[in-house]
Amino acid sequence: MGSGLTVAVFGAYGHTGRFVVAQLRDRGFIPLLSGRDADKLRALASESGFDARPASVDDPASLDRALAGAAAVINCAGPFATTAAPVIEAALRAGIPYVDVAAEIEANADTFAHFTDRARATGAVIVPAMAFYGGFGDLLATAAMGDWTAADEAHIAYGLSSWKPTAGTRTAGAVSRQRRGGGRVVYTNGRLEYRHDDPPTLEWPFPDPMGPRAVVGEFTMTDVVTIPSHLSIPEVRTYMTVEAAREVSAPDTPTPTAIDALGRSAQTFLVDVVVRSGDTERRAVARGQDIYAVTAPLVVEAVDRILTGRTRTVGVASAGEIFDAPDFLRALSPHMALEQYT
Repeated sequence: MGSGLTVAVFGAYGHTGRFVVAQLRDRGFIPLLSGRDADKLRALASESGFDARPASVDDPASLDRALAGAAAVINCAGPFATTAAPVIEAALRAGIPYVDVAAEIEANADTFAHFTDRARATGAVIVPAMAFYGGFGDLLATAAMGDWTAADEAHIAYGLSSWKPTAGTRTAGAVSRQRRGGGRVVYTNGRLEYRHDDPPTLEWPFPDPMGPRAVVGEFTMTDVVTIPSHLSIPEVRTYMTVEAAREVSAPDTPTPTAIDALGRSAQTFLVDVVVRSGDTERRAVARGQDIYAVTAPLVVEAVDRILTGRTRTVGVASAGEIFDAPDFLRALSPHMALEQYT
């Protein structure tokens, strides 16, 4: 458990940030609230009883003050194209681990490209995309691989019942689209490629009770950064149920609405991961509720393992590389149902 260690949360008042603050508290950590909006921070501090330290990514001294005395920092503030590098730099100056929940493909690729050598040389720990998109898919794919050291293909199919996007999701999506010039990205032949045609639609054989569903193929998420960062798989494809893809793209879709005491929405998910090598296929499946809420136990479990030395490497590393994937997934059993097929 957290043993009273202080963990700074940048973007603590955001939709996902609030889930992370609550999960840190429940795990025995002391959340330290930070972010750019002083008024929202004060309101959350008054509500939660935790200390608040406003900080801005364009003011390094304010970030240093925000992280002073913290054992680690979790960055929940998007767009990560803007926030990741400054908060990572502050974490490196403070000598503490950095973890974020970035779902932006380009921002995560930037973190690997810009900080790998420095972090490895100093023994720092930086874990990007430690969230539902990126980290979770990587953990499932790594667990499915088992004793394989390479595979031909990895497929991650997202069966979402709906997708009410947060304001942060919309902003991050807009930033990514701008960086791509309106195109879309795929990971094929061992590298990222950008395309300007429409993605295909096909049927994915989700396990029962969901069963076969129409999905948008090449609905590419940041799994295409995390998985190839440590697994030798030249083809990584992600898919999204058609209804959820339409909903997240529609400009008038409302934000998530809480339906329980934990603040979770009614959204359910099924993540179906298939890795293939030749004619052999291995599979891992997870089911749960609310992709934003479930990010909190993912990222807090990561911080707990980092701070207790249950890691396999240093530097910039994805979830599947730095953690024991099957053991990590077992630890998430209170928050989701997990199935693994070999």
